[in-house]
Amino acid sequence: MATVNNIFSYFEENVPTYMKMEFDNPGFLAGNGDREVKKVLLALDITDEVIDEAKRVNAQLIVSHHPMFFELHNVSTNDFVGRKLVALLEAHISAICLHTNLDAVAGGVNDALMSALGAETAGILDIMGEAPDGTPYGGGRFGTVPSMPMEAFLARCKENLHANGLRYVDVGRHVHRIAVCGGAGGSLLMNAVEMGCDTFITGDVKHNVFIDARELGINIVDAGHFPTENVVLPYLADALSSAFPELDLQISCVHAQPEQFY
Repeated sequence: MATVNNIFSYFEENVPTYMKMEFDNPGFLAGNGDREVKKVLLALDITDEVIDEAKRVNAQLIVSHHPMFFELHNVSTNDFVGRKLVALLEAHISAICLHTNLDAVAGGVNDALMSALGAETAGILDIMGEAPDGTPYGGGRFGTVPSMPMEAFLARCKENLHANGLRYVDVGRHVHRIAVCGGAGGSLLMNAVEMGCDTFITGDVKHNVFIDARELGINIVDAGHFPTENVVLPYLADALSSAFPELDLQISCVHAQPEQFY
């Protein structure tokens, strides 16, 4: 029998919270740690629709990438965060969230993103610290793909990441040495340049970062926050299945990229 606490302890060992960024709030954020878990729903975000889905499939636990809250002063149905927490607790559903620690850990978001793009990883784009055994961890990755025109690589990004659309800057360079950062990684553009990359893939790219990329002579692809991170969910499902073979695991069928393109 697996409990919520058992599953959280597994994540603490394998996706430890010490790897998180300072602003972040991953962890066991809601529920009863002693509750037995038979069904787990995995999602990038815990939305109203995901909570309803968890109820329908009789899940006792939701494991998500994005935390439900970063600062919390009260829990009531008077705001949308409180409403979701109340709904979870009333349904006896717990929530474990893994965020920037899942971005930084080996085998996490950024390694999954490199794999989805068919890239061979060479290293960490932004080293944040060292594990107790001295192994570095951090955000983003860099490596190589077989050389191809930008147009072909854009098609690969859209198809492999199941993205609704792409925003990009093409500076006329073939794509070979790439850098990635799942989610909102525009701040790592200079890291990609310093690593000698010709192309940088991330999400939520700001206007000035597109300009910087053009002036620095590096291709940049904004493939969206959801598509560049959702790639990790199958890896989480596989890891949980290996650690807890008795669990029934399901990746959310209702959560999807929220932004649309006209």
